[in-house]
Amino acid sequence: MRGRNARLVLLSALGLCLAAAATLDSQTPGDRAAGAAPARPARWYKGNTHTHTINQGGDSTPDEVVRWYREHGYQFLTITDHNLLTRVDGLNAIYASDDQFLVVAGEEVTSRSGDRPVHINGLDVQRVVKAHEGGTVVETMQGNIDGIRAASGVPHINHPNFGWGLTTDDLQRARNYKLFEIHNGHPSVNNLGGGGVPGLEEVWDRLLSGGRMVYGMATDDAHVFKQPGNPSVSGPGRGWVMVRAARLEAAALMQALERGDFYASTGVVLDDVQTTAAQLTVKVKTEGQTKYRVQFIGRGGVVLREAVEPAASYTFTGSEGYVRAKVIDSNGRFAWVQPVEVGRGASTAP
Repeated sequence: MRGRNARLVLLSALGLCLAAAATLDSQTPGDRAAGAAPARPARWYKGNTHTHTINQGGDSTPDEVVRWYREHGYQFLTITDHNLLTRVDGLNAIYASDDQFLVVAGEEVTSRSGDRPVHINGLDVQRVVKAHEGGTVVETMQGNIDGIRAASGVPHINHPNFGWGLTTDDLQRARNYKLFEIHNGHPSVNNLGGGGVPGLEEVWDRLLSGGRMVYGMATDDAHVFKQPGNPSVSGPGRGWVMVRAARLEAAALMQALERGDFYASTGVVLDDVQTTAAQLTVKVKTEGQTKYRVQFIGRGGVVLREAVEPAASYTFTGSEGYVRAKVIDSNGRFAWVQPVEVGRGASTAP
């Protein structure tokens, strides 16, 4: 009898502990005791948001594609096959690891307006988004953006100069997006413009100067994994984003992207980016004998300050409209820091 009573006491104590733990988990941070564990600090996660598999557009299986990114130091990958939602649950069951690697579902919603291509990625969409067909370029863009939002996804506009599909005016008139590619690693997307058409960085400054607070993405748009080192094909590892988030979770990553808490890169790594009411500070993670230039850029694409130190700051005057930073290294690699609004020259119009 004594043993039975002891077991009952032990079970009762265990139940009380579990109940207390459940109560603690249900509390909001404001309800918890002052001695509760502090909020988890944010960290940088390297990811690519535009990649294809053999399911639609690529030359390799989803398994091969995910392995490439995991083995090359990425923490997250969004698979964006054309007009197809490649399921990622099975891939995450094999490759995902807490705070180390994650595959995010996505789709490149792919359509045309006349002879002009309109491609918009849906990140973390919950279902297939039917591509909008017909109407003007802006109507097609807007239909796809709205479809992505309706599927609980985050839109980012892909390679505007591919096929010379999207103009600055088109991008200015579309609504309810925050992200567009200023660098795409595909060799045929005309990042730098030409023949009187502006390059994508100039387009970015035109949008910002016109009052649209949008954020610049770098991606590789990889289709070809079986020809490593061939610059004539769309291979992996040519552009990515570094996202600052508290956790490696799809929702946290998407929120950070949409608030501009990330930088885009083709190879330059930053130790930190900090913005206060007074200034923007960029710290470069130096590599060997590589040298760096840090440019602070404002309304109209004007270079407000250029520094050659790997840690540089720009103090706002209040008249810049916006300030963004660009880091150029001596080997031709870049990092782009997202703009911050300064004064009345830019807005956060959706």
